[in-house]
Amino acid sequence: MKKSNRRKFLGTAAAIAVGTAAAAMPLSDKNKLQPVAHHVFFWLKNPDSKADRDQLIKGIKTLSKIETVQNIHVGIVASTEKREVIDSSWSVSELLFFKDLEGQAIYQTHPLHLQFIKDCSHLWSKVLVYDIIEA
Repeated sequence: MKKSNRRKFLGTAAAIAVGTAAAAMPLSDKNKLQPVAHHVFFWLKNPDSKADRDQLIKGIKTLSKIETVQNIHVGIVASTEKREVIDSSWSVSELLFFKDLEGQAIYQTHPLHLQFIKDCSHLWSKVLVYDIIEA
């Protein structure tokens, strides 16, 4: 698969995954769907290190304390069937939901987010972000 086609496919797949996750959430006033999703994939420098993975997960979970984060999901690669369309090269992902683009912008410069980067950036070799707004 060509690199540009793979990148385009991964972007589409991530958008579909976010949409599927959002569609599965309950539709009550309290848990209203949030129109902005921020999906981040991390590749660990030491992918076989459970200690590094756990430290990154712990760091990501601190981001839930940011007031504009409406919902958070932290995950690792699932042991699903290996197929050409599945990218399982990453180690940890975070999926954050925001009420609006302003809330996502506040998150980007929030002291807790900046502290997370300072404390955990030594753990990853690559980060890929998909920001998605509800269609």
